[in-house]
Amino acid sequence: MEFDPKTPQYLTSDPSSFASVSANERWPVIITGAIDDLHRTVGEVTDEEKAKEGKSIIENLAKLKYELQHDRQLTPLDDDGESDIASYNKELEQRGTPHWHNVPWLYAECYLYRRIETFFALSKHWKGYDVFTRQKMSTFKSSRPAVLELAARYRELAQEAESGKGADGKSAEDIEQAEKLLFSEMCEICLWGNATDLSLLTSLTYEDIQKLQGSQARKASQSNIIVNDLDAAFQVMQKARKEKKDGERRVDIVLDNSGFEIFVDLILGGYLLSAGLATSIVLHPKRLPWFVSDVTPKDFSDLLNSMVDPQAFYTAPDDTGKTYPALSEKEAADVRFLFDQWSQFHQDGKLIVRPHSFWTTQGCYWRIPHEAPELFDDLKESELVLFKGDLNYRKLTNDAQWDTTTPFTTAIGPMGPKSGIRVLAFRTCKADTVVGLPAGEDERLRGLPNGGGDEARKWAWSGKWAVVSFSDGKA
Repeated sequence: MEFDPKTPQYLTSDPSSFASVSANERWPVIITGAIDDLHRTVGEVTDEEKAKEGKSIIENLAKLKYELQHDRQLTPLDDDGESDIASYNKELEQRGTPHWHNVPWLYAECYLYRRIETFFALSKHWKGYDVFTRQKMSTFKSSRPAVLELAARYRELAQEAESGKGADGKSAEDIEQAEKLLFSEMCEICLWGNATDLSLLTSLTYEDIQKLQGSQARKASQSNIIVNDLDAAFQVMQKARKEKKDGERRVDIVLDNSGFEIFVDLILGGYLLSAGLATSIVLHPKRLPWFVSDVTPKDFSDLLNSMVDPQAFYTAPDDTGKTYPALSEKEAADVRFLFDQWSQFHQDGKLIVRPHSFWTTQGCYWRIPHEAPELFDDLKESELVLFKGDLNYRKLTNDAQWDTTTPFTTAIGPMGPKSGIRVLAFRTCKADTVVGLPAGEDERLRGLPNGGGDEARKWAWSGKWAVVSFSDGKA
């Protein structure tokens, strides 16, 4: 905590913040979902010892839910052999062993998922089990219309970029303008992919997901990007391509959600490689199941495996027995094109998956230079580090109660100016912390229907509004 900013964090005891909504409403639902998933799996287990151990984990989850709902103290994590346990417990002690309903939101939410992980890590038969896998793949399957639309669009663009056809008869200025527009489109696809965050949207229907995705939804949402630094990000990418034509130009993506969101992350990464704006993409997943839908290395593999035979994946009956119409030959071919290209990039070392234990620690990213100096130094090697989603934004800013006009470069501290790292944050707003707004913008948004008025910053809770914030730490 010694490296964190002095600005106070949001607390679960603050009834005007989304922290309180999370502790009282979201977290019990998430734990209940985990219990239901494990109960279902245990019911299919024939090994008596494994089934018994599974039931014991269910009891631990139920106990955790009880403690949360009855505002008990957070207890030290059981040592599962990983190095981060001591850090979690030391900070818990430093924070005075707080109660669930009066604790910094960021610490408590990380603690929640880390504690769930200990139940499985300390078991004999359930190590590595992810209680959220079913939800992740089900939501990706429900994203079929958007996946097919993007696969068709991407295939066309990738083949055009590789053949050079798009440049025929155009001036250098026209080509750059076209590339800039395309870069913005790909980035906006990547930005709004965060709309299907499973930890927040806990009761999505198939129809709801379709409304959140696809080109029409993205066009309607362009005016809702209230901070947009994409032009600045494109300029540094373009400059690097010109100045390092034959050199390494790496882009890192610190991932957020699996399923449809990792799909659109790969769409962006594949586009950057095909267009020559990057020579390699480094993906940073989580080491363990995290915030319901965050990407683990296995989720990356599961996504690619689902694309090997898209016809089988998208037409298989769901849990209710509902069947789905077959893909056309072109639709299946478009998805297979993505699989073939991404697999080749992976095989060629251009698409790299690099987990790190720091991403599932309890602290903010102000701590990276001190607690993970090797990770900090590695990120400096990148031309651009893209942080995806709400949690990464909260960690960049310490989930602190900044004034909304605070510059993004100030709120990210050691990750900002002179850090040696170019930070680009894509975030659909689902928490109170927002920085970099013009004076009066927060008040304007609060004054809209369901904006929260004087009572709360409710406009920032729904995912309707987004920010794309850039800091050039190499300048």
